[in-house]
Amino acid sequence: MQNIHRFRIASIWQIHICLASCSCLLLLLNNLNAQELRIVSRDQKNGALLCESQGKRVLFVGGTPEQMGAGHGNLLRQLIPHVTPRTMSLVGAAYSINSGIWFYDRMDEIYRRGAPFTPERYLREIKAMATAAGISEYHARCMNFFPELFHCSGIAVRGSASLNGQILHVRVLDYMAGVNMQNYTTLQVFLPEGLNAWVSVGYAAFLGTVTAMNEKGLAIGEMGGKGEGNWDGIPMTFLMRQIMEEAATVQEALAIMRKSQLTCEYYYVLSDANGEMVGLYCNPEKMEILQPGQQHPLLPTVPADTIMISAGNRAKVLSERLQQQHGKITPQILQEIIKRPVAMNSNLHNAIFRPTTLDLWFADAGKNTPACDEKYAAFNLLQMLEFYRTSR
Repeated sequence: MQNIHRFRIASIWQIHICLASCSCLLLLLNNLNAQELRIVSRDQKNGALLCESQGKRVLFVGGTPEQMGAGHGNLLRQLIPHVTPRTMSLVGAAYSINSGIWFYDRMDEIYRRGAPFTPERYLREIKAMATAAGISEYHARCMNFFPELFHCSGIAVRGSASLNGQILHVRVLDYMAGVNMQNYTTLQVFLPEGLNAWVSVGYAAFLGTVTAMNEKGLAIGEMGGKGEGNWDGIPMTFLMRQIMEEAATVQEALAIMRKSQLTCEYYYVLSDANGEMVGLYCNPEKMEILQPGQQHPLLPTVPADTIMISAGNRAKVLSERLQQQHGKITPQILQEIIKRPVAMNSNLHNAIFRPTTLDLWFADAGKNTPACDEKYAAFNLLQMLEFYRTSR
């Protein structure tokens, strides 16, 4: 018999934050009504929970790397083989045909060059997940290292750009909707022993992140560039996870990145609960920081108090929409701003974070529709953590 747990009432401090605006208070209450978590199954031994809310799969894992990996593998055991090796084999076949290079030879190279720079706790978690899910450790590694092989839009607004000056952070992931990765979407809440708790818009078998926010109010998203072959460093998805687990502010995140050996070419948007936000251009040789409202020759006009990273015609449309809505931007308006053509046909998921209140909204692609055209689910990380800690 399934256990049903519901939580509806905001904590006093959250209500206090939102009293500055009746519209913000109503928005928070709407989120709480939507965020009803139902426990689907649990791994009592490893302290993991699999839940459902608003039609979304929500996985909680905590403790040691072995406990988190085993909990993930046990509770998603029915899904993981469909992701890896099956979907990975499909991706690999397409890569091999298009490049003339055997996909798994390339994956062997990426792992050989990236593993020495990867925190050992993540490799232990991959191994535990594979064992629990009944797949080979090799296929589990492929799933978690292959993002280095393939190289979206990112936005953050605050102050004069948003309604009531709230800081909002957007991540648009244009990637792999065509192979139905959306079937395996899992909102993952990690509570690693001795480190920050954090949430990732992720996928079954995927232990890194490309879209995340932690309990300290630090949010991050990534956009891929060029640089394929520069794999002698920490893989991007694990760098982002390390930042979530070890940093509380943008400045602490930058310190981690500066001391890390970076790979390939990536763009990042970071924001925190203190109101700091930056855009980054990174490759193995340099890290270039873009401040709010800073103009760049590769971008169209960037409005004041705005970080904007995008490319091509979608960047032009994004700039125009941000200028039109300047001073009025809310999470709901951002959902409209990032619709096509800002998001692409391959739009796999979108996420909007409000670091000061730990609210997040996300949507993933439908069967034949991009994520930007789908309904957003609403969650609050603080409440999710409290739910987990009282439901174990």
